[in-house]
Amino acid sequence: MADVPLEQLIDKADNSVYKLVVIASKRAIEIAEGQPPLVKKTNPLYPSTLALEEIKEGKVKIKK
Repeated sequence: MADVPLEQLIDKADNSVYKLVVIASKRAIEIAEGQPPLVKKTNPLYPSTLALEEIKEGKVKIKK
């Protein structure tokens, strides 16, 4: 499983770990239910890791 550092993600969630966890879990559920990933990865990842990668790359945004 890939390691996504918290420091790279927390700024994208308005410095709120709670918001980060909520958006990542919602996106991971969407991926697990069959939604296509928004980032291209060659190795298979868990939906939660893929969701964090999408947030890190700015493909998933948090509504304010």
